[in-house]
Amino acid sequence: MRDRLFKYASCATPVALLAGKVRFDCDTTQTRFGPGDFWLRSGPVSRTGPLRIRNVSLWQKRVTLYALYADGAIVAATIDDHATTAHLALGAILEQPLAGRPAPLVRLLWHIEGSANLRAILREPRIATPSESERFDLEMSALYSAFAGLCIALLCYNFALWVALRHPFQLAYCAMVVALLLYAFSTSGALAWAWPNIANTDRIRVNYLTLGLSSVAAFVFARAFFEPRVFAGWTGRIAAAASATLLAATLGYVLFAPYDVRTFDTVYCWAFVGQMAVISPILWRAWATRSNYLWLFAVAWAAPIVLACLRIANAINLIGSSFWLDNSTILSMSVEALLSSLAIAYRMRLLSAERDEAREGEIAARLLADTDPLTGLLNRRAFLHQAIGRDGEHILMIADLDHFKRVNETIGHDGGDEVLRVFARTLRQAVPPGALVARIGGEEFAIVTPSAFAVEPGEILARLRAGRMPYDVAVTASIGTCSGPLLRETDWKALYACADRALFDAKSAGRDRARGRALPDRLAA
Repeated sequence: MRDRLFKYASCATPVALLAGKVRFDCDTTQTRFGPGDFWLRSGPVSRTGPLRIRNVSLWQKRVTLYALYADGAIVAATIDDHATTAHLALGAILEQPLAGRPAPLVRLLWHIEGSANLRAILREPRIATPSESERFDLEMSALYSAFAGLCIALLCYNFALWVALRHPFQLAYCAMVVALLLYAFSTSGALAWAWPNIANTDRIRVNYLTLGLSSVAAFVFARAFFEPRVFAGWTGRIAAAASATLLAATLGYVLFAPYDVRTFDTVYCWAFVGQMAVISPILWRAWATRSNYLWLFAVAWAAPIVLACLRIANAINLIGSSFWLDNSTILSMSVEALLSSLAIAYRMRLLSAERDEAREGEIAARLLADTDPLTGLLNRRAFLHQAIGRDGEHILMIADLDHFKRVNETIGHDGGDEVLRVFARTLRQAVPPGALVARIGGEEFAIVTPSAFAVEPGEILARLRAGRMPYDVAVTASIGTCSGPLLRETDWKALYACADRALFDAKSAGRDRARGRALPDRLAA
């Protein structure tokens, strides 16, 4: 409607008001009139054909629209609180149709009864043709369906991640997205389509409820998303107090708004102010504690926070109303939901890196626990853990350096340690892949290989003789071997006792040689 100048009067007849016989107040801001019943008259218009009179739906009990035509005819249509839902278009726009008449439409008059007049008595009225109305509805349907599709996709994706990973912030994010979906469902007017008998004031109460729950859920998500240190102490307490206050104000509005809507609307708005005020100390605490996620939060939530502040300023009548300001929540929360999902992906990446680092540390610790620190071979505990329980026939070789005490006395303990390292390296090079090699005592080493991949002990001794030792000291070894099963610990004890006796035979025969023994028949069986 091009002429948006509206006038107010407390009481009169429609004919007198349409004829201009009653003086209207054209200067006072709508909200200054307070609640009550009002007459509002449009400026002169000239439109023909079927038309749609559209305006934002507000908290009011009854609206009667009078249409004056050039031929003097006046057409009236009354819509009460329950009938309003049948006339809601997308965007919670109240749409009243006017059938085409031969004479053009020249003026409109509204009689609004039971107006709460929280933000306005009548907001953004305009005259539209059916095609203009359909185009606007199509634009709004694209906006809301895109938002709903985005939310559903993000909800499914993040809920699936939560089922797999069970990080608390994922479930908090899903709760926030569900709350946003419900808010879009109510604020779009789709709730009235799904529930045709609901009163429009009840739909508005649901709208307040879902918006409050969305804000509380967003704070719960932020608390779960940041590191625990950000909300430790006083920060967590004031955030919890702000959310609890908003939740209480939301429930108060839902339950008691029909009795005193202006009071509970004011409490609701100031509860939002309190929650927005808490954001600054939270961000400061995140900066002070060097949060890794501060920049993500700032990027994702900048637009919703700014627009929420503008809506609060509008709610307490600091700035004027705007249809797109009302619906900016959908656009800003679409951006927020998408960027928050990206933030979750980034945090999952950091968590994965932390998990991988922890896993690598665990593996390194396990390797250290399983490894002899001097030679890098398996220690006795790890060797037994891996050796016992093997299927099939295996060969156990026990190698012992000859006269190692004399080596230590000749070149010192540091030199002796280097001899042990050289011998360990010789063993690793001599055995096939998959063989177990361990240092099980001071200068005593053990090797386990499957019988099918037997290692010739003489080759090990030859490598040792050919290798160069520290200070060119001559070092030899003796080896005892025995073959048998390794399924149980008793098998290991029998096999070790057999190989140890064979090692004793090699020592007794003059050292620097290998000897083998067979398990006694009763043990081999």
